[in-house]
Amino acid sequence: MDTDVQRYLADLLDAAHAALGSNLIGAYAAGSIAFDAYLPGRSDVDVALVCEESLDPERRLDLISRLRHEALPCPARGLELVLYRREVAQSGTPEAGFELELNSGPRMQFRATNSVADRPAADGLFWYALDRSILHQRGLAVLGAAPEEMFADLSSVDLHRLLIDALHWWLALPTPSSDQPAPGAEDAVLGACRSLVTFRCGVWLDKVGAGRHLIAAGDPSALIEQSIEARSGGQPPTGREARAFQQRVIDEVSAGPTRHRFNPASLPARLANQRAAMPPPSAVARGMTSHRGQSRQLFQRSLAIGSDIRSTAGPDQFI
Repeated sequence: MDTDVQRYLADLLDAAHAALGSNLIGAYAAGSIAFDAYLPGRSDVDVALVCEESLDPERRLDLISRLRHEALPCPARGLELVLYRREVAQSGTPEAGFELELNSGPRMQFRATNSVADRPAADGLFWYALDRSILHQRGLAVLGAAPEEMFADLSSVDLHRLLIDALHWWLALPTPSSDQPAPGAEDAVLGACRSLVTFRCGVWLDKVGAGRHLIAAGDPSALIEQSIEARSGGQPPTGREARAFQQRVIDEVSAGPTRHRFNPASLPARLANQRAAMPPPSAVARGMTSHRGQSRQLFQRSLAIGSDIRSTAGPDQFI
């Protein structure tokens, strides 16, 4: 893991604990960090916090003031943080259900959303349940119970519906219809790849990993390969190509329910053994409350082992 991000996550945990105290019962890295796909200069830092009780307005403002970029500089494009109550995290609900959402960073517009009702509908409400499904499978615990225990997965019916909602949201984004390269079209293609892999296999992969999996499975490769290369500075596909691919994925996903469900027991034995070597969450929690330095050491060891697990497991090993 990027050392600046590792240090930032440790500082974020300290700041969140200072604001929430014993009400903070879980902290989890998500997104590109959890997938071991973080790209400096391009990726965000995605974090999910879990609390026991709902926050009063004063506590919300305190947490925001401690975590926003001006108080805790983010080394990435920005921080995307969501706070859930345990009851929501463990419910498997398809609803958004968040307590607080904070976006803040050097290249990210600041936004603090204190309730689901304040979230613009045009921005999509499907993200949160899908994110919790990803956390269930691939989250990295910084504090608290194992991700698969803290976050319940979605039912097959809800997962199918939300995947379709997400695909339609991506397709509705303004995209040039010409045959000229369209910056951002690569993310639309690879986002569709990830949804398609989840539909077919019940497993969440990072966008590039999903694209590579589809290539290996025999899907048309040229557009996917171009999209992967575009994330490293190559020429992106055209808007027309991206939209045609997105529509093909929508058609396949809309044709039926998800075909498989993720089974943690299917992980190779050597990966299960490495995961078992991670420090017990209770030990990290004790470190947070009584020995701050020890907590950081345990946290750093968790990150190192978790990164090793993800780097030794190619996409095919999770399917």
